[in-house]
Amino acid sequence: MLIKGTAGGPDPTIELSLKDNVDYWVILDPISQRLYLNSTGRILDRDPPVSIQSIVVQVQCVNKKVGTIINHEVRIVVRDRNDNSPRFQQQRYYVAVNELTPVGTTIFTGFSGNNGATDIDDGPNGQIEYVIQYNPNDKTSNRTFDIPLTLSGAVVLRERLNYEEKTRYFVIVQANDRAQNLNERRTSTTTLTVDVLDGDDLGPMFLPCVLVNNTRDCRPLTYQASLPELTDPARVNPISVTPPIQAIDQDRNIQPPSDRPGILYSILVGTPEDYPQYFHMNLTTAVLTLLKQINRDLHQKFDLVIKAEQDNGHPLPAFANLHIEVLDENNQKPYFTRSTYEGFVLESSPVGTTISDNQNLTSPLQIVVLDNDVEETKDPQLHLFLNDYNTFFTVTQSGITRYLTLLQPVDREVQQLYTFSMTASDGVQESVPVTVNILVIDANDNSPTFSNISYNVKIYTDMRPGEGVIKLTAVDADEGPNGQIVYEILAGDQGDFIINDRTGLITIAPGVVLSVGRSYALTVKASDSAPPAQRRSSITTVYIEVLPPNNQSPPRFPQLMYSLEVSEAMRIGAVLLNLQAFDREGDPIRYLIQNGDPQQVFNLSQSSGLLALGKPLDRESTDRYILIVTASDGRPDGTSTATVNIVVTDVNDNGPVFDMFLPKNLSVQEEEANAFVGQVRATDPDAGVNGQVHYSLANFNNLFRITSNGSIYTAVKLNREVRDYYELIVEATDGAMDPRRSTLTLAIKVLDIDDNSPVFTNASYTVCVPENLPPGTVFLQIEAKDVDLGSDVNYRIRTQEALQYFALNKYTGELSLLKSLDYESFSDTEATFTFLVEAFDSKGTMPPGLATVTVRVKDMNDYSPVFSKKLYRGMVAPDAVKGTVITTVSAEDQDPPGTPASRVRYKVDVVQFPYSASIFDVEENSGRVVTRVNLNEEPSTVFKLVVIAYDDGDPVKFNTTTVEIAVLQPSVIPRFTQDEYRPPPVSESAPKGTVVAVVTAAALNQTIVYSIVSGNEEDVFAINNRTGVISVKKSLDYESVKSYELRVQADSLQVVRSNLRVPSKSNTAKVFIEVKDENDHVPVFTKKMYIGGVSEDAKMFSSVLKVKADDKDTGNYSAMQYRLIIPPIKDGKEGFVIEAYTGLIKTAMLFKNMRRSYFKFQVIATDNYGKGLSSKAEVLVSVVNQLDMQVIVSNVPPTLVEQNKDQLIGILERYVQDQIPGATVVVESIGARRFGDGYSEEDYTKSDLMVYAIDPQTNRAIMRNELFKFLDGKLLDINKEFQPYLGQGGRILEIRTPDVVANVKKQAQAVGYTEGALLALAVIIILCCMPAILIVMVSYRQRQAECAKTARIQMALPAGKPASTTANNLYEELGDSTMRGYAQQEQQQLLRPSLLRPEELSMESGIDPGQEYYGQDYYSYEHGYELPQYGSRRRLLSPSGMYDEYGEVVVENDGGYYYSPHGSTAEEWARKRRIKLIVDPEYETSSTGEDSAPDSSQRNRLNNPNIQNNINGNIYIAQNGSVVRTRRVCLGNNLKVTSPVRLGKQFKKLDKLAVTHEENVPLNTLSKGPSSSDKMNTRPCSVSFASSTIGAENIVTKPGGSKMKSTEEQESVVDNEDVKEPLESHSEHTPSDEEELWMGPWNNLHIPMTKL
Repeated sequence: MLIKGTAGGPDPTIELSLKDNVDYWVILDPISQRLYLNSTGRILDRDPPVSIQSIVVQVQCVNKKVGTIINHEVRIVVRDRNDNSPRFQQQRYYVAVNELTPVGTTIFTGFSGNNGATDIDDGPNGQIEYVIQYNPNDKTSNRTFDIPLTLSGAVVLRERLNYEEKTRYFVIVQANDRAQNLNERRTSTTTLTVDVLDGDDLGPMFLPCVLVNNTRDCRPLTYQASLPELTDPARVNPISVTPPIQAIDQDRNIQPPSDRPGILYSILVGTPEDYPQYFHMNLTTAVLTLLKQINRDLHQKFDLVIKAEQDNGHPLPAFANLHIEVLDENNQKPYFTRSTYEGFVLESSPVGTTISDNQNLTSPLQIVVLDNDVEETKDPQLHLFLNDYNTFFTVTQSGITRYLTLLQPVDREVQQLYTFSMTASDGVQESVPVTVNILVIDANDNSPTFSNISYNVKIYTDMRPGEGVIKLTAVDADEGPNGQIVYEILAGDQGDFIINDRTGLITIAPGVVLSVGRSYALTVKASDSAPPAQRRSSITTVYIEVLPPNNQSPPRFPQLMYSLEVSEAMRIGAVLLNLQAFDREGDPIRYLIQNGDPQQVFNLSQSSGLLALGKPLDRESTDRYILIVTASDGRPDGTSTATVNIVVTDVNDNGPVFDMFLPKNLSVQEEEANAFVGQVRATDPDAGVNGQVHYSLANFNNLFRITSNGSIYTAVKLNREVRDYYELIVEATDGAMDPRRSTLTLAIKVLDIDDNSPVFTNASYTVCVPENLPPGTVFLQIEAKDVDLGSDVNYRIRTQEALQYFALNKYTGELSLLKSLDYESFSDTEATFTFLVEAFDSKGTMPPGLATVTVRVKDMNDYSPVFSKKLYRGMVAPDAVKGTVITTVSAEDQDPPGTPASRVRYKVDVVQFPYSASIFDVEENSGRVVTRVNLNEEPSTVFKLVVIAYDDGDPVKFNTTTVEIAVLQPSVIPRFTQDEYRPPPVSESAPKGTVVAVVTAAALNQTIVYSIVSGNEEDVFAINNRTGVISVKKSLDYESVKSYELRVQADSLQVVRSNLRVPSKSNTAKVFIEVKDENDHVPVFTKKMYIGGVSEDAKMFSSVLKVKADDKDTGNYSAMQYRLIIPPIKDGKEGFVIEAYTGLIKTAMLFKNMRRSYFKFQVIATDNYGKGLSSKAEVLVSVVNQLDMQVIVSNVPPTLVEQNKDQLIGILERYVQDQIPGATVVVESIGARRFGDGYSEEDYTKSDLMVYAIDPQTNRAIMRNELFKFLDGKLLDINKEFQPYLGQGGRILEIRTPDVVANVKKQAQAVGYTEGALLALAVIIILCCMPAILIVMVSYRQRQAECAKTARIQMALPAGKPASTTANNLYEELGDSTMRGYAQQEQQQLLRPSLLRPEELSMESGIDPGQEYYGQDYYSYEHGYELPQYGSRRRLLSPSGMYDEYGEVVVENDGGYYYSPHGSTAEEWARKRRIKLIVDPEYETSSTGEDSAPDSSQRNRLNNPNIQNNINGNIYIAQNGSVVRTRRVCLGNNLKVTSPVRLGKQFKKLDKLAVTHEENVPLNTLSKGPSSSDKMNTRPCSVSFASSTIGAENIVTKPGGSKMKSTEEQESVVDNEDVKEPLESHSEHTPSDEEELWMGPWNNLHIPMTKL
């Protein structure tokens, strides 16, 4: 502080002192004119609770020479130090999050407002950032959650939650302040407990669940069930399933429980496909029911897939298998797969040999027998038995395929073919028999056998060669080659005889002459034709004697043995055999049956030897004949014999015959399945299959069955009660192809057993019993019947509790009372008693039949109403009007409350006092006695009225009372002076006790008592019962009740003492009280803060937003007048204005190039048109342009969007606020959809809604890309909510970039296409401009000389405190760091030179460096130069420290401080050159009103902040007072140098502005240059207007000429908080050439530096 004058010494000219020095914080040294801080023994603390943010004192300067007094206010701003750590308001925080919450959702906003951490420090030191720290005890918490918006502290979900894996997280949240020095930042932590709520993310699972190893999946589950076939569904439903089908939701802890979904069951698929015809599953209980009977012949099993799903449509169902086995009901006969079987066995086979199916004996005979009652793949477990030859053969006992084996050896020669039938039985049913033919294959087990051991033959000499001697016949029982005989003569033939090897005929060898007397003994061998190893043979001897010629030889048969088979059905006369013999002599031969036919069945022709059938054959009587036949030529020795074997074969000529000696009358007990009924037997004398008998039933096949041996059984359980007698027809058939049949009728009686329980005629009985009936009263008779024979039905009560009230006759079923019932003894609303009765057969064993008996006790009205008084008294005025209440009667009924018997009503007895009943009445429900008519009775008359109280019980009971009514004298009834009183309105603010009105009534010789009888239900008013003064008892509120209507009554004291009232026409009056409204409610704004935006290109008086305040008062007290509290921005102008009565805020300036700025101010609403109560709200207006906007394109016309704008914006705002709490969405424009090239076309059937959003945390627009993410990710949800407002089919089509931004991007891309061409052009230009380059080099040397001259001036300036950071930008920004640029002396003075309006210089850009198109879309700049920082307000200040050395401060009459340079020879010149000093408002508050530093994510910091630039420059003082300092920074060789010619033009512009040049001014207040080792390339020259070396970050360029962007985006703010100096904004003035300072190479964007 420097004031001209001397305060000390022997001759002081001024006297300095302090005034308003609160707490004596400031000490003044008047001699040195210095102020000191008095902090002895105490601490200057800016933070609460001391909260010393500034110290304001008055410096009083007394001019002792002239006596004038000058007071100057000195404000000491206490800068904050980061000495307090953030403090959380709670020790712990808690939030519950559903596991289904989508990733990216904000799950916790509890740190917002005053709920999170607070820091009592100021500015960045008090601003809180939140981050999540690693928790070693919960290692996944910091990965699962995040705080992307560190200022808001909103916790966002980053990974999907899973309740089944983890139910709780402990998130460590750290709060730190934003001190500029990272090492000075303070932190504190808290724990956010996040409980994961179970969500519906898992489907059901079937129980029991066996988990697969190391998984949460259940193993496949199969439920089992079995059902008998052909079973009535009623008998098996519900089907028992093992284990019971049950599924549960795997999400077992969904809260609240009412939100837990139910489980729905269904059958998904199954085999066979017609399963829905048979089974149904209950949707909610999974109970399985059978729909109809199952025939096991069609279906043996069912395999179903059941599904369990939630009833809320959850897409994850569970599945399980259900296997249902259909059990055999044994209603199907077993059956063989073939009707006949052919088997083969070798006759030499040992016991146990399996019968083969071919003669080669290569494979066994397979007998497959099935039963449709059993699955084909399962063993039916049938019993197979043979009807014959069961001693020879047997069948295996198990398996689907059976085999026949040999029980004893067989001999083909005895029997070659075995034919028998085979039957299969399952124990109940028998199959149709099948025929089995087993052929015994021959084995060579027989040798050829001659009929005689030797033969004697006589031959004659006259026999010629070749003539037969004897025919030997050997018999071999074998067949085939084993039976084919070969004959040969072994010895004794002497060459005279030969034998035919096939026929055995011995003949005389050729050329042999027989001699009489010779004899021969021939040894003849007969061999079969088997293989040599198996060949068998036998020999015989033929003795031959040669005789002389003889003519007496007997006839000879060709064969000695004949065999044939003859059917018994052969016709009579049929020729069977030719037995013709040969006689050598040719004598006639006579044939004769000598033996074997006693019945003369056969006829043999004596002459021809033909054997014919003479009589019918009957195999059943004789099946074989052996005939001995002779042939004789008539001589005694002329006879020979032959044997004929005849076998009679069978034909089916006999039917089965039943055994009539077996019983025909049978009986069987009921309810027994497979019970033996009886036996039948039939025989058939035919042979083979013709004689095999089969049994069957001709009727009742479903009830009975018969086995192959004729045993009859019941097939099902018989029910005697349905039918007790059957006539069963049994049929017997043989096995022939055309079988014969026989039938037999059996009488079957069904015997009864005790198999039925008694059944009541009704399943339930309901009876109403009046209470109080005497004991023994019969009130119900029940009946039950038992259909069994000889049953004896008895009755009894089963429920034990009922035995104390009721009795039941065991024989008759009569139900009676044991004691009287009391309706009132029942606690239920309905007096009922329900119990069980049973009926049983005393002789039987079946369980009893049950029935339910419900006894409803009927209330019989036990009590009569009882009046509270026997006599009631009342008074009435002689002129009482109709409806006047006289008195009230009351009666009570002790019957149970709520019953008709307890309801009491009233009426007048019109019989006893008919006149009284005609003029008085009683209200039916209330009991109030009222006048029936307007009275006109004589005074002093007494009326009696009988009132009846009755109930609604059964029977109705009643009681009476008497009411005496006295008619008063008119003189004792007070009379009001007015019928109505209308006092003046009473103010709603009237205190208690305020007199509202006075009512007056009078009566003859009576003391009057006043009372309010109606209208004062809330006890707002009180009346003095003696004076009639009505006063306020409670506070009035006009907004609640605007008027009252009281009814007052005046009664004589005598009547009041009788506790009676006598209303009449005269003693009641109405009082109408009006409440007067007062201005007792302040206006209330609809919002605490209004947030809006204004576009950079907004015109003057454009509407920004509308505020509204409401007031509960009425009239003028609710009429608002609005005004803004906003400081002038420049030239006394205000940035915004408001329409006083509408609240519409409009712009009052232009905002060009002010994007990213914002304005905060207050709006005041005052009611009563600005004369009443006031309230305020905050207003935030952020400057935006289309870079901050998004266009929402919808398929509806703009008019529809305009109509529903508020609703649509509200929906969008809600989705944006999910990400940024408190954000506001603002509509920029609504128009037709623009499309096409350059968006030049419009479609009015669709609309473009251009919006942007303001973030209340940063006070600026949300980045356009972020806004797109917030909305585009929720587009489907937004469309759903838009649907009601956009109409059917209305929706958002897309969210796109605004037209301007899109076009610029397109142009930028187009620029890239020609880069190659431009590069080629640049090469050509360089080659052609070599001469120009030489000229530039010469000019550069001249420029170096100018720089050296500037350096000499800079060295002459006084030294200041070096700054920690050098601002080499075009502008220096005012901020909290400014003070650090001053020397110590300047900090004590707290004054510095500055530029007042219009010497201030300001610039606002329209581009945010954070935008992605900043570098190329909007500007074409020269590479090699730095871009200025945009979006920040810059103030041009003169260099600090220079004025103390070269000038003095003078106080003028206007109270201002002015600087005048030293050495001025002319006072007028000095006055022109002086500069006004101001108190820097930044020492009171920051230039922005709050921290305006952008987020660190949007700026690039210098890697080494200690690197500083060596700056040389010149100082220029403009004629209008502007101080211009130019700076030049030494360059690296790789940087582009600006043309000196262009540089000279800029200095010429300075000369036009009447700039004078001060030489030898050192600029050593700036920081030192970088060391040689630092390779930081800087710009050739720079211009700066600053009073401090601090305030803007360094701007450097990267090596190689590449550009490093601004390290900080400084953004301007206009705020009304504590701002006393006019704030700055962008100028609306259009500069001229004389007013513009073009900075040339320092401003390669050519932004005009305009004097404001």
